[in-house]
Amino acid sequence: MRTLRFRALPAMLALLAGLLALPANAAVQTREIDYKAADGSTLKGYFAYDDAVKKKRPGVLVVHEWWGLNDYARRRARELAALGYAALAVDMYGEGQTADNPKDAGHLMHSVIDNPETQRARSLAGLELLRQQPEVDPKRIAGIGYCFGGKMVLDMARQGMDLAGVVSFHGALATATRAEKGKIKARVLVLNGEADGFIPQTDIDALKQEMKTAGADFQFVSYPGAKHVFTNSDAARLAAEHGMDIAYDPAADKDSWQRMQVFFSELFAPSRSGGSKGY
Repeated sequence: MRTLRFRALPAMLALLAGLLALPANAAVQTREIDYKAADGSTLKGYFAYDDAVKKKRPGVLVVHEWWGLNDYARRRARELAALGYAALAVDMYGEGQTADNPKDAGHLMHSVIDNPETQRARSLAGLELLRQQPEVDPKRIAGIGYCFGGKMVLDMARQGMDLAGVVSFHGALATATRAEKGKIKARVLVLNGEADGFIPQTDIDALKQEMKTAGADFQFVSYPGAKHVFTNSDAARLAAEHGMDIAYDPAADKDSWQRMQVFFSELFAPSRSGGSKGY
């Protein structure tokens, strides 16, 4: 386990230029996809890929904030596609439901996290849909999530779902079911704001102990002064409208996105293709 404070990554990012360089005429394509989960719900996903990449490429699951599958999650999927991945922004609430206020967002969020079978069914449905896309290499899959979505991808790792790695951006860390020793297959990267009032230190300590006990390949990055939702440039408006203690942090946003890129380049590097986890 490694715990890091903010530090720029210019040297580490240099290697990405060659790995993910795309032709000048690259164009990101998107499509909306309706799909079903085992719990009977109808879900609406948003898939993005770059049509200049002709071979199958790693797939990344994108799990939304508690607001639901909105424009922010879609934008992140397109940004991943521009990096050379195929990205699926999933719908954890069903029927593409979204909220525009904390009360409704909380209701939607708890409809999932208070029902483990629903959460698991919808997580697995998103993974299966991503693997089915013709642009995706089904053996190279990772997941990222924001806030509520950060908890979702951590829980997917805790449950031993078949992922190469997961990245949590200012995600909730608490869980009702801790990972068992040897259960976690995915490498785990947690990117957390040190001034995040929604994430108590007790949750951080519990997560670190959990990952150690489970024997996970785990890294925790702490951004001094960064609050909840530090990656979302719309945080100031949301804070003003809803009285939320959140704030955008450009430096933490940039660094966390860069760390994700380095993390993925390590996960999906050719030298790892014959590794013990099958990637």
